[in-house]
Amino acid sequence: MNDTTRDLRIRPGGPADAPAILDMLDAAVAWMNARGNTEQWGTTPYSQKPGGVARVERYTTENAPYIAELAGTVVGALVLDSGPSPQMPIAPAGEPERYVRLLVSDRRHAGLGVGAALLAHAVEETRRAGVQLLRVDCWAGGGGELVAFYERNGFTSTEPFRSGTWPGQVLAQRVG
Repeated sequence: MNDTTRDLRIRPGGPADAPAILDMLDAAVAWMNARGNTEQWGTTPYSQKPGGVARVERYTTENAPYIAELAGTVVGALVLDSGPSPQMPIAPAGEPERYVRLLVSDRRHAGLGVGAALLAHAVEETRRAGVQLLRVDCWAGGGGELVAFYERNGFTSTEPFRSGTWPGQVLAQRVG
């Protein structure tokens, strides 16, 4: 843990955090596009995608959002749910689970462990709920860097999937 992540505060999120989450998502799309990655989230800013703003608003009202802050500035967000998105071709686990629906960090704080700290918080929240399984799905293209990130953070790849032409990977972590 570095000094920055030691100063990181993770708090429950709410509707007032939706604009900051949208800003991080828009910046992530621009960052990915600048690196030549147009497949993961496309080229349209998240806040301009059909349903994008409403989805983030639902995340902050219907799910369990958590916000990472450094010195009062939002630097990351995590959204937990009780299962995968019904829009994704992913079967429920068949047992109680927590599911990472969203993980995003401010690109200006990349490399400081914000995402890893939020995932560690997800593990704690899953345990606190008495649930033993935490899952996530992610984009599996681009050489698998995102899959490797989740594996470095304690997840194991379980099943690959496709949503249209988009290659995805489900990962799981036993926390009990």
